Amino acid sequence: MTIAQLFNGANLFVLPFWALMILLPNWGVTKRVMESYLPFVALAGLYVYWFFTSITPESAQAMSNPQLADIARFFADEKAAAIGWVHFLVMDLFVGRYIYWEGQRTGVWTIHSLVLCLFAGPMGLLSHILTTWVTNKFFSPTGTNSATASTPTSQA
Repeated sequence: MTIAQLFNGANLFVLPFWALMILLPNWGVTKRVMESYLPFVALAGLYVYWFFTSITPESAQAMSNPQLADIARFFADEKAAAIGWVHFLVMDLFVGRYIYWEGQRTGVWTIHSLVLCLFAGPMGLLSHILTTWVTNKFFSPTGTNSATASTPTSQA
């Protein structure tokens, strides 16, 4: 398999998980699938494989004392860019899973945050934090709930 095929496969691999969380969040199958760590093991395995097969003494040196120019040169390589992208896929899906489970636990609406997380993980996470805060502040019967007491954003 070529690196392009693995890259494309990794992109396609995450889509069913996102589709389940966004389109069928309350379906029992979605809940069972999202309880599993196997999607992360598969993607992290690909990441680790690519990482250790592409690391060179020069790239190791550059990453040990990161400078922006060195990182840019590292990611100019197609394999390094693929490694970075798989890193994004793993971490965004993991954050999406967190958002999904928090929504299930608290009843906070998550679809918009999950869509944002699919395309830009940190924006999805920020969206969920803000949505949770707004929900707890303005739509909770008492203005507080158990989720509010456990999150640092509730004290802002």
